Amino acid sequence: MYKLLSHNDLDGVGCGILAKLAFDKQVKVHYNSISGLDREVEWFFENDDKDLFLFITDLSVNEDNEKRLETFYKAGGKVQLIDHHKTALSFNNYEWGHVVVEDDEGKLTSATSLFYHYLIEHELLNPTDVVTEFVELVRQYDTWEWEKNDNQEARRLNALFFLISIEEFEEKMLDRLQTSEHFYFDEFERKLLDMEDEKIERYIRRKRKELVQTETGDYFAGIVYAESYHSELGNELGKEYPHLDYIAILNMGGKRVGFRTIHDHVDVSEVASQFGGGGHAKASGCSLTEDAYKQFVTETFHLEPLQQDAKKNHYNVKRSAFGCLYKNRAGETFFLYEGNNGHWIIEHNHKEIEETFESFEEGEKFIKRNYRAPLVRDEAFVQYLMDRIKKQKAQ
Repeated sequence: MYKLLSHNDLDGVGCGILAKLAFDKQVKVHYNSISGLDREVEWFFENDDKDLFLFITDLSVNEDNEKRLETFYKAGGKVQLIDHHKTALSFNNYEWGHVVVEDDEGKLTSATSLFYHYLIEHELLNPTDVVTEFVELVRQYDTWEWEKNDNQEARRLNALFFLISIEEFEEKMLDRLQTSEHFYFDEFERKLLDMEDEKIERYIRRKRKELVQTETGDYFAGIVYAESYHSELGNELGKEYPHLDYIAILNMGGKRVGFRTIHDHVDVSEVASQFGGGGHAKASGCSLTEDAYKQFVTETFHLEPLQQDAKKNHYNVKRSAFGCLYKNRAGETFFLYEGNNGHWIIEHNHKEIEETFESFEEGEKFIKRNYRAPLVRDEAFVQYLMDRIKKQKAQ
């Protein structure tokens, strides 16, 4: 008999589905929050049959349970911890720990992909095309690789996971993985997901108007209050405001903070670890501790939301050969254009600043980080250029 304790997100449940494929009714599966795992491990030691083979996937235990598991293993107990978070790498010091963040081919791993390889290697599960495809969708979503690859199937798999109960999701996936040659969404699921995509789009459109900007240590962060769609929201806000290093998403009801980034130079798991949390380089979270509340709520609640860049412009567009114009709430103007030497120049209220920039992106980042100025509409841009020409002629 087997027992699997896993996370209650898509990657964690993916492990549970693989366990049921491999062991059928010979496995008990329990899904846990990050904080709930240690209670489950304690319950195992106090109540469960010690002849069970204990798997722990996509989560790691606290120091007390770490010692208990080592004692249990040395006494002949059967246990295997499989994880892919770098905060759990120390568990590789134990024979029963297997933590891999990146595989030999340079791909980021997920708990589901690691557990799949473990089951195949130990001849507990035969690989099939449909299961391999499912595992890869989970891996790409959990590592955020889906965004780089524009793998909408991976994103929609996670959306489906949240639209139905874990029990129903498990039942659907088990049936599909046991009876189909390739992974697919059925007609009802596709319609449901299409409706959900429209709902997400409306939600993100509303939340764009609520984002505030703040400087936190070495980073510039965007902060927004949201109960739902954290991954989609963080991704879209990150792309719309690339001058921000990461997006902090506050769930006040759940007393949690989610961190998302689209940048490779930022590891938001390190940000989360400052408040007792963790996760992945591009997606992590923590509880809304007193320190987190002070930094992300108390010190930012008074801030005005960022103004959005003008939409549907034809002339005042980014990287234009004519330059582009920004204007903030204080009425300050910023004209960004490429100089003869290939560097980008900023005129602040018609006066050229001393600093120049090697790229458009660096120049715009300077404007948005320091002055919170959005791109203006075409009409204001054309008027600005006309006034500029008149002034030059007058000279």
